[in-house]
Amino acid sequence: MKNSMVDSIKSLPPLPKTVIDMQRVCSDPSSSIDDLTKTVEGDPMIVANLLKAANSPLYSLRREINNVSQAVSLFGMSMTRSIGLGNSVRKLLNVDMEPYGISSERFAEVSSIQAVLVHKWFSAIDRNKADKLFLAAFLQESGKIVIASDIIQEELVTNFKSDIETALDISIVENSFVGATTAEVSAAIFSHWNFDREFIQMIEFSDNPSRAPEEFIEYSTVLNIIKTVAPINNPLSERAITQALKKAQEAGLNVDALQKAINMVTENLA
Repeated sequence: MKNSMVDSIKSLPPLPKTVIDMQRVCSDPSSSIDDLTKTVEGDPMIVANLLKAANSPLYSLRREINNVSQAVSLFGMSMTRSIGLGNSVRKLLNVDMEPYGISSERFAEVSSIQAVLVHKWFSAIDRNKADKLFLAAFLQESGKIVIASDIIQEELVTNFKSDIETALDISIVENSFVGATTAEVSAAIFSHWNFDREFIQMIEFSDNPSRAPEEFIEYSTVLNIIKTVAPINNPLSERAITQALKKAQEAGLNVDALQKAINMVTENLA
């Protein structure tokens, strides 16, 4: 990773107090939905983003959500924390995704698509894994923001964007320009913010799951498949879906459940 990017990560400000409080509440077994609702209500930005997500067709909550209490109750504590944390992270990183050829809004949408896909895929398999993977999928592309910033500073936007548009593997393009991939940069960001080892390593090895410590191989493999089916340059394309289903089959994962999740998300976005 380039020194300039390492310096950018080291200079990142701490997470907002509301996010830290949300993490604390969700980690406390004695905490309730009401405790999390009170925490969220104190941050207008998180409230706005939570209500926007709740009324998005992607989450298909089936009725209009008008207040924080409704949103938190329907999402649950884990998903509420993930959505609040994800949007706060993007704000702190000052999103400009021009090098990737997409808007900041589209970047946020693709991150949500990845998170919803993995949650729908694993909810029927293992709810605990589904919750962990939702947060990781929601945040695994965060490193792209730091990479994009470096590409802009180095005035390499035109060449980088051209290569990204046609890339079958975005990580190869990233590595050739900045000497690191999104997975590596994202892991460094969350290490800086003192996230737990499990979360960091499942993201860090998502480009090469076979290199992950044994206990994280499944998580890293699933994250790899999710960003394969919904890459930011062509999410949910026929080629991306075919490639992702093939990877899932080769990994011995539940292909039918993944296909069902893809169908549900595609229908919701139609």
